[in-house]
Amino acid sequence: MKENEPRSSAPGESGLYNRIAVLRAERGISRQDLADAMDVNYQTIGFLERGDYSPSLKLALSLADYFALPVEAIFSKHPFQPLSEQVYGASKSRPSPRSEPDMEEPQ
Repeated sequence: MKENEPRSSAPGESGLYNRIAVLRAERGISRQDLADAMDVNYQTIGFLERGDYSPSLKLALSLADYFALPVEAIFSKHPFQPLSEQVYGASKSRPSPRSEPDMEEPQ
């Protein structure tokens, strides 16, 4: 695997998929910052992100509270669908532009 290539979507030893790395990245939060907020070691966050560790129920609920999301938006037993597909539909084709009705200009 090349250095900048994304890791496989396998869930790791825990059997869980998660979006922790994505949530951290979009909020600009380091592993250390999240670990401090969760009162865990920063390595625990790395283990969670890689799927090498299953969180306790308390930690999973704390992460959900921290990100203001339901637990099932962060963790799943099944691979997550890319957010773009969830938001815009499963179609890989580009949507056609919406046509706006012609509006008459005021006279």
